Amino acid sequence: MIDTMQPPFSILFVDDDEMSRNHFARAIREDYFVHVAHSADAAIAVLREYGAEIAVLVTDFRMPGRDGDDLLRQVAQEYPQIVRILVTAYADKDMLLQTVNTGDIFRILEKPLRTESVREVLKLAIARYTERETRQQQLLAMDETLAFLAHELNTPLAAISLFAQTIESDVAEQYDPERQREIGHAATSMLNNAQYCLTLISSFWATVHKSGGQQSASGSGLREVKATRLIATLLDTYPFAGSQRDWIQVDVRGDFVVRAMPNCVALVLSSLLSNALRALDGSTAPSLRLEVAGGPEPEIRVRDNGPGIAPEIKARLLLDPVTTHAGAGGHGMGMIFCNRIMQSFGGSLRIESALGAGTTVTMGFPSSRSRMHTAHDKAAPDGQMVWK
Repeated sequence: MIDTMQPPFSILFVDDDEMSRNHFARAIREDYFVHVAHSADAAIAVLREYGAEIAVLVTDFRMPGRDGDDLLRQVAQEYPQIVRILVTAYADKDMLLQTVNTGDIFRILEKPLRTESVREVLKLAIARYTERETRQQQLLAMDETLAFLAHELNTPLAAISLFAQTIESDVAEQYDPERQREIGHAATSMLNNAQYCLTLISSFWATVHKSGGQQSASGSGLREVKATRLIATLLDTYPFAGSQRDWIQVDVRGDFVVRAMPNCVALVLSSLLSNALRALDGSTAPSLRLEVAGGPEPEIRVRDNGPGIAPEIKARLLLDPVTTHAGAGGHGMGMIFCNRIMQSFGGSLRIESALGAGTTVTMGFPSSRSRMHTAHDKAAPDGQMVWK
């Protein structure tokens, strides 16, 4: 099995001249996926389909129908995370100034395009895009995590409040006056602290959501993240020990967009990877496969050839705090937390394992409009994907 990860970034090039489109695609396809479109409307259609993976838009200015200026302004509004570059053969300063001001242009390229210049500008544009995406993902991570914690903590804290009120009202029937006062004070303190926690969680999440997360809530600036991107980022940042990275292979059988809580999904993925690596410690021929499967019911599978899990433990992993790594400090809450995250947006977590036969943990995602990359994408005349 070999890695079939896709390149992390795509470029959308828009020009009504077919020769220009072909030349651009040939010039950079060794480094990036290239989507091409012959008009502004065709470009928007491509973005509707592949906006989750496109990092840079390069568009000609003079085109029949809607020109590049109109396209850039629309993309700036609907896809603000995409870095925008204008190509022009005209020296109309007023036009250029207006386009720069309204379309938030990163660079202007003059025709005829030179391959080295294009590559250098794209390298800078990708750096800008990565910087923007990192900031946005940090805000989204905070927003998602706080929302999840608020959801998980609100119910038990509300229950504590209810129990405290019940104790406070019932204590008079059970104990002498002195004991009543002591229990009453304890119940009041419990109630006040629970209410304080509820208020703190609510106000803190609301503040973060208003200042940083409102962009994601409104939909503008929301970065849809593909499953392969989550895996690539995890493999790039995970603190592997020794030769652990060499144990891992990636198998992509149709990519898909993770539309709900991608940062929390990344936490689940990291936790599952950590569990699998610990299970493989000491194995003579360790193997760990990360499988991405698109389709009507997308999945990510973490499959290892470790010692497996005993049936009595496997049956409780998603329900009770049991662990197969107590000696290494495990407390058994990780799988419960991962399961709750997946369930919170309609997903699922499934474990298949047998002693001596390895373990497969499957992250199931809700059905979506995700689209698999198939061979016919290569031949599409517009919106086509070109790669090496």
